[in-house]
Amino acid sequence: MLRLRRRQSSPILRTAVRAAAGLALAGSIAVPLARRRLRVPPPVTIAATAAGPFALAVLLPRTKARDAALFGLQMWAFTVIHELPYDDPERLRRRLHVRYPIRIDRVLGLGELPNVRLQRAFSRPGEVTALDRVLAVVHWAWFVEPHLALLWILVRREERFARAARQMAAAYDVGCALYFAFPTAPPWWAAEHVDMAEALGRGSAEVVAGAKPLRLRRVMVEVGEKTWGRAWPALYESLGGNPWAAMPSLHFASSVLVAILLSEAGPLAGATGWGYALTLGFALAYLGEHYVIDLAAGAALVALVRRGEPLVEPLALRISAAVQRLERVTNG
Repeated sequence: MLRLRRRQSSPILRTAVRAAAGLALAGSIAVPLARRRLRVPPPVTIAATAAGPFALAVLLPRTKARDAALFGLQMWAFTVIHELPYDDPERLRRRLHVRYPIRIDRVLGLGELPNVRLQRAFSRPGEVTALDRVLAVVHWAWFVEPHLALLWILVRREERFARAARQMAAAYDVGCALYFAFPTAPPWWAAEHVDMAEALGRGSAEVVAGAKPLRLRRVMVEVGEKTWGRAWPALYESLGGNPWAAMPSLHFASSVLVAILLSEAGPLAGATGWGYALTLGFALAYLGEHYVIDLAAGAALVALVRRGEPLVEPLALRISAAVQRLERVTNG
């Protein structure tokens, strides 16, 4: 009883914690928006942005709306942080990996990139087909699919949401760290900027007999230009924050993780999730957005997160308990 009274009679502590959390929450939005203009160092941007979800958890008691907002802030942090390396494209270009995914995919494709094989089999050069449009829409749908799936879990299977959101956040965070460590060009970029000889490390095209460019279309852009017209450049610019964040494919990783999480919630939901994930995997390769090895690495990332969760769960629970203690301070 004495301890309870002491907690309730600490308005100074409550005010201080609320003020600190409020400033951290405001900074998590303001600092990323102003980082280029104010030349904020990347470590400061990362720290400020990552503090947002914790600050919100301290300020508000747990509700479904708060849980959804927490994951929204987590995705805001990912969006900001994964773009940071591309703030200095020339510096990042010196570390860019181009060759190894081409070499691996040529092995997987029995001498030719699977992307090229798929486009030769199903596309028509110079023409946007119905298949092109459908697969481009499947690709664009990814920007909402993982979040809608987690929202469904929150509404229909609330007891599963915390674990599902934790796994999804971990997949994005680990993927983001890999983007920093191993910037890798996607196939569409390689097709625009290198030829096959250079990609395979055999010198320039002029001195290699029979050297051919990477004959690969970026079908998604062709569909976008046909579909959105003059609005397309602005739409494309808003979605292309770091073109060298390709390995592993978080498009495929998140869709596979969603399929697993939905399967745990119910067979019909799981079938829907897997149907989308497999279609997206085909689309990413066909459209020229990812190599097959990118997709395989994305699936491996999901396995790593799922297998590794029991190892980090004790730490996650301790952090959660500390945040909950601060939340009790701010809300009485």
